Amino acid sequence: MRVRRPAVAGQFYPSDRSQLETEIREAFLGPTGPGKLPPGTFDGEIIATVNPHAGYEYSGGFAANSFYALSSKKRIDLAVVVGPNHYGLGSGVAVPQSDEWETPLGKVGIDLQAAKRLMVESHLVDMDDAAHWKEHSIEVQVPFLQFTFGSGFKLLPISMAMQDMPTAVEVGDHVAGMIKDRNFVLIASSDFTHYEPGPVASEKDHEALEEILSFDVAGLYRVIEKHDITMCGYGPVAAVMTAAKQLGADKAKLLRYGSSGDVTGDYSSVVGYGSVAFYK
Repeated sequence: MRVRRPAVAGQFYPSDRSQLETEIREAFLGPTGPGKLPPGTFDGEIIATVNPHAGYEYSGGFAANSFYALSSKKRIDLAVVVGPNHYGLGSGVAVPQSDEWETPLGKVGIDLQAAKRLMVESHLVDMDDAAHWKEHSIEVQVPFLQFTFGSGFKLLPISMAMQDMPTAVEVGDHVAGMIKDRNFVLIASSDFTHYEPGPVASEKDHEALEEILSFDVAGLYRVIEKHDITMCGYGPVAAVMTAAKQLGADKAKLLRYGSSGDVTGDYSSVVGYGSVAFYK
């Protein structure tokens, strides 16, 4: 049994189970969260979300807004999480070879059948644990998934070092085809602008968000290039936008936007966090 051990427990979130559960609970109930614990309700059928992936003390509350919306599904059998590869290790687009991923809340089985199908159907995707061993962008979503949905689901992590538009669209196309008959949640993991003054970050990020909320993948890439937006997971977001639209999503809603400055009080250099829901 090949198990991926947590790479950032004790850094991005607590390594102690009890402390982790407390921090996640506080993320839901705190000032940047939805103010309620899951399971929740949502005005529409939720298809996918965009979630931030910084340390929980900074972005956990913002991410909790997405998980509260996702929790309207009550029970799932598959969670697909698409995130950027910050380290450039391993294949350009990679699903894991591991049988399980472990967090302080327990182990989650990897849907290796779905991973192999994605690899076979898309020439871009490889099965490669090296792309996942150190990466935090997907890992930090998993304890929230466990807290929200328990242990009755499998996980399909997709790491993207290649984030160009053709790659993102192809990944999204294949993901949509693969999960359309599953009881799933679909997550794009991304932070927005990095290390710019709060007002500048907000202005740039809302231009990107306007394209995301319009399901305009090409527009998102144009805005990112035009304004040099340092959004780390634009490829995963574009892939999930593509998949969500194919899966029937025709509406999008900004659940919460803010930045690290809302937590620290220092707006001189912030990271932007946006939570978005795609639904029908």
